[in-house]
Amino acid sequence: MNYKIIYLFLFLTVSLFPQKIADKIVAVVDNEIILQSELDFQTNLLASQRKLDPTDPELKKKVLNSMIEDKLVYAQSDIDSIKISESEINQRIDYQINVFTQQYGSLEKVEQVYGMSISKIKRELRDDVKKNLMVQKLQQKKFGDVNATRREVEDFYYQFKDSLGIIPEKVNIAHIYRDPEASKETIKKYYKFAEDVKDSILKGADFAIMAKKYSEDPGSAANGGDLGFVKKGVFYSQFEAAAFALKVGEISQIIETPVGLHIIQLLEKRGESIHTRHILIKIQKGEGADFKAINFLNSVRDSIVRFDRDFKEMAKTYSKDDNSSNFGGDLGTFYLNQLDKSTLDIVTKLGVGEISFPKRFEFGKGNYGYHIVLLKERIPQHSADLIIDYSELAKLASEYKKQKKYEQWIQDLKSNIYWKING
Repeated sequence: MNYKIIYLFLFLTVSLFPQKIADKIVAVVDNEIILQSELDFQTNLLASQRKLDPTDPELKKKVLNSMIEDKLVYAQSDIDSIKISESEINQRIDYQINVFTQQYGSLEKVEQVYGMSISKIKRELRDDVKKNLMVQKLQQKKFGDVNATRREVEDFYYQFKDSLGIIPEKVNIAHIYRDPEASKETIKKYYKFAEDVKDSILKGADFAIMAKKYSEDPGSAANGGDLGFVKKGVFYSQFEAAAFALKVGEISQIIETPVGLHIIQLLEKRGESIHTRHILIKIQKGEGADFKAINFLNSVRDSIVRFDRDFKEMAKTYSKDDNSSNFGGDLGTFYLNQLDKSTLDIVTKLGVGEISFPKRFEFGKGNYGYHIVLLKERIPQHSADLIIDYSELAKLASEYKKQKKYEQWIQDLKSNIYWKING
């Protein structure tokens, strides 16, 4: 599946542009057709993404074969009665609209680009979204649990050992993280401001207008705070608990999350998905907050380095990173090019077993904290090794196994489902 295209965005995008009046049918698969305009669109897009020649006949042939495979899988998903709920379709459509909005800047701009209203765009997307979800669900059903055994990983390694190339340098790191904390007086001031904004809405002010005026969420403020449909597990737990407890149309109390204070309104609810809008008010920490966080981390580092306290236990006790603190601050193993610039600068200067001094750590626009980093292990650049690189090799071997099973499955589908390339 080297040329397998991510169909969602390509099919959904091409479906929004008008087809040529005398479009040529280049292939037929079961009850579906592939038009010349669709083939040209996907070939040009793939060529642009990978810096290839769009006029190359071999490229066009591979793209067409990939499109035929997709149609074959869709036909089989229909035969197998793969079911997609209205909630799944609506959620994917809303997600796609959010992607378009981020790409073009606003809902109004999206309407201008595609020459139709948002409601019409959603209607135009609906059929392709359903087909795409059916394809994905069947592929997941067939190959989602396919994993290489240890013997298969070993066989894969010895078969492709010479072509695996050089494995870049890797590092295993852990950290202890702290947020700069605003004073109680500062927090109280921002809560008062958020309450005033909420009271204005309850007295009749338009939520969307207030969001555009006051919200500090750059991703939603321009759209009146609209967050679209989102499944459970995406938002911060505090935000999610409050949002799911609301009735449609109801506005929440002031909710605090790691990024600030939220005023939330529930617009719609479909099963495990909710459509909300919010106003985010960020709490500016104040000049002394950074100094306190740095001093605290220096004292933690001092306890570990000078008094032999255990890094894992200190991370479990003091780190404010909920994703790693329970694991002793362990962040895992990374290639150097996977690290952000700040962390890369830290680990470059550390020896194995050494702990950095506190450094600023940024995550998202305007969000930051401080951390100390432990370099647990440094694995130099090397030829692929079955023991050192087993986890990566297992992933590659599993993908290889899935690929082979997929290719055989496609051949079986071609034997059982009608398909034809014209000309």
